[in-house]
Amino acid sequence: MNFIEKFFSKYSQEQMIRWFKQICLAEAISWFFLFTAMIWIRSDKESILPTIYIIIIGNLHGLFFTLYLLFLPSMRKIYEWDDEDTVFTIIAAFFPFATIWVDKTLARFNRE
Repeated sequence: MNFIEKFFSKYSQEQMIRWFKQICLAEAISWFFLFTAMIWIRSDKESILPTIYIIIIGNLHGLFFTLYLLFLPSMRKIYEWDDEDTVFTIIAAFFPFATIWVDKTLARFNRE
């Protein structure tokens, strides 16, 4: 984990927060497109386009998921999350649209 903190230490705190918010939103949007891909592939089983679409969307979702998890140690330091908050942010990565909840609820400085 030290190498992740070292890598992100060269960026400002504001830049890291902005990137994290964008990643949270992109991860949630990619969930939506992943669901559309699953519906499309079930309704049109014979075409190759849904398969190509789900491969592309799945890879993009995997990228945003990985970026979200890579940013969590730095965000924990910035927002001073305790262990419970950190566990909630990790679990939120596995539920559809829960990263928006993390962005709106946990990623604030003046929360009680």
